[in-house]
Amino acid sequence: MAPPENKSEGKERELRGFWLTRIVFLRSLAFIYCVAFAVSLFQNQALLGEDGILPIPVFMNRLRSHFKLQPGETKISSFLSVPTLFWYVPEHHTDTALNIISNTGLVISIGVFLQGSANMFIMGTLWILYHSIVNVGQRWYAFGWESQLLETGFLAIWLVPVFSIQQLPVNTPTSRVCIYGYRWLIFRIMIGAGLIKIRGDKCWHDLTCMNYHYETQPVPNPLSWFLHHAPPEWHKVETMGNHIVELLFPWLLLVPHRKVTALAGCVQILFQVVIIVSGNFSFLNWLTMLPAIFCFDDGYLQRFFSKTTQYYVSIADKLSVKFQNKPARYQRAVLNGMIGMLLVFLSIPVVQNLLSSRQQMNTSFDSFRLVNTYGAFGSITKERTEVILEGTTDEVITSSTTWQEYEFKCKPGSVHRRPCLISPYHYRLDWLMWFAAFQQYHHNPWFINLVAKLLEGNSEVRKLIEHDPFTNSTRLPTYIRAQHYRYQYTPLASENSAVWTRKYLKPYMPHVSLQQLKDWRESNGFIKDPVKEETVIKKEENPQRRVKYFNFDRENLSYPIIGLLAVLGLLVLRLFRREMDMYYDSSMGNVDKEIQDILSRASELNVDNVSEKTTVEDLTKDCLEGKEKAE
Repeated sequence: MAPPENKSEGKERELRGFWLTRIVFLRSLAFIYCVAFAVSLFQNQALLGEDGILPIPVFMNRLRSHFKLQPGETKISSFLSVPTLFWYVPEHHTDTALNIISNTGLVISIGVFLQGSANMFIMGTLWILYHSIVNVGQRWYAFGWESQLLETGFLAIWLVPVFSIQQLPVNTPTSRVCIYGYRWLIFRIMIGAGLIKIRGDKCWHDLTCMNYHYETQPVPNPLSWFLHHAPPEWHKVETMGNHIVELLFPWLLLVPHRKVTALAGCVQILFQVVIIVSGNFSFLNWLTMLPAIFCFDDGYLQRFFSKTTQYYVSIADKLSVKFQNKPARYQRAVLNGMIGMLLVFLSIPVVQNLLSSRQQMNTSFDSFRLVNTYGAFGSITKERTEVILEGTTDEVITSSTTWQEYEFKCKPGSVHRRPCLISPYHYRLDWLMWFAAFQQYHHNPWFINLVAKLLEGNSEVRKLIEHDPFTNSTRLPTYIRAQHYRYQYTPLASENSAVWTRKYLKPYMPHVSLQQLKDWRESNGFIKDPVKEETVIKKEENPQRRVKYFNFDRENLSYPIIGLLAVLGLLVLRLFRREMDMYYDSSMGNVDKEIQDILSRASELNVDNVSEKTTVEDLTKDCLEGKEKAE
């Protein structure tokens, strides 16, 4: 069925639903999933594989030891505490499992991106796959954007139909619970980031933090150098603008007024774009823009779609209520109600945390990471230091020994190398090297293992390095050491081609051979406990800093949550059955009486091309599929 050619019929209608919003959101979320699984595919074998820097088998053995399980044994309680598919993966199949999970997630996310639609099974699969990686990711995945992607992905499961993969499924209008759930998410992200700043570093109070940020951020990009050299007065304006966007504008997200909400959404998206331009922060800021998409209904987005698509959306919007099967509609309402109650219940410790003077940032209060608390840059480092790895093939170390530097993918090394531009992609090793620079190496077992892998010439780990000076050598390095340097941007008017200047500070780690390192790691327990501080169920190191919330123990929460998810699963199965019944009924031409009635009165809806002879199958195929056609 084509759109009307008559001008009075074909005039542009202003839409008020969220059909187009859902399409844009699903494609955006699929893009982020695609990036996340691509990072996993290309890096995780070296980081987490059987012969990786922090091997998953070693981590799983520690978990089994903690839960007092036999090798290969898994219990419901242990799975609920650390939900991951790797409980059921044999140690010697870890690399294969990593590749299967990453490739499967990548293929599915590409499909959703191209289609612009999905169903619960598809979105649930993406969430489960990525959840399985994050929960065994240890230090590599110990950052807020991982939980943020899981929370965003969990809500997306309930945003789509159970079975249908149409872009405009008439039986499943965009859930209002999910719309407000995403607005609540972006509110918590921004308020959390703002509060952690005003409770943190003093430079946020005297408006000087941006004087240091561009130089000391984890992975600068090419524009960071220019932004750093802006006048101090402009940096104060930036800092004040940050406070306004993070502390004042989020409240507009909660105002039930269409234009006010759209204004708040525009501000948040523009703010994230500015951050993306200024540095490489993985897919964090790309991901943060997603919930803000639900600040815009179809009336704002329809200008980006063809008139044909707009026409189809107008039909879907008008027929959606009458076209819905009543039992399925009621079950969907119950499902949305339960999701809403779950969000409210899990938001209680999050709100308590936001109101606490001892606010924690990037924290999950349940093992499924369904509702989390967020925040970033509560403190700003004032000086940039870097750890530089150096190796040599000399058998005896003397004052004349020649040391050759390793160059990482993106982190500063050579003072002449320009900063890279990789966002939304992410180099996990480069990111952790920034943290290592203001910590001690013996507090970071992954750093010890990294040096060991480079001494061994591990091929997978070498792929994480931009320049290994011994790649083309006939010999592997006999010793590796780490040096500590202070890095600063070159002045704006400098005639030097260098981007950085650096000053030697002190040795970071003494030179070690593979044999020496082996003995040292064994004597300090690094081989037996290479992920000791990474265990997700470890005791709090600073109990006096822990914010206590009544009855919100992480492990105890798992049981009511899994019970509620089981009830939600039963509702999903019933909805699936309803959708399948309607699918087969429409295929056989058995049109519901209520649908027949709305078709017979189609003229009242100004849909003249819909006749009584039009079947549900025709509508689904020709009108409501939402594919753009040439006018």
